[in-house]
Amino acid sequence: MSRLAQGEMCVTELAAAEGESLSTISQRLRVLRSEHIIVRRRRGKHINYGLADQHVMDLVFNALAHATERPAAVPGRRRDSESEEKEN
Repeated sequence: MSRLAQGEMCVTELAAAEGESLSTISQRLRVLRSEHIIVRRRRGKHINYGLADQHVMDLVFNALAHATERPAAVPGRRRDSESEEKEN
């Protein structure tokens, strides 16, 4: 989905970018399409896939941002390094 957030791509482009087989990518696209997360558009002989709408795009960007955040400190809880220092 993060690849499709960059723009529409065909199955062949997605498979090459992900290092996966066409069959694997096609199956994943089928599931995403059945859930209305992605859409497909015919461009001549090719079918390009893209994210369904801006809401899906926002979800992808928020998920990627969340994945790269450092965990927030929880009041009353020590980080592992602080606990180890106290024990020594």
